[in-house]
Amino acid sequence: MGNLLYIIAVVLIIAWAVGFFAYSVGGIIHILLVIALIAVLFRIIQGKRIM
Repeated sequence: MGNLLYIIAVVLIIAWAVGFFAYSVGGIIHILLVIALIAVLFRIIQGKRIM
């Protein structure tokens, strides 16, 4: 029973760490998405093909 509690505790700590870092990096991901969208729009406006 103690081993099971240890495994559950480790899984919860890992899930908390992943959630914490994903929340912290979320703003950066949105900024990168906006930059990528602007780059695609500039290519469309300039008339160049994306592919």
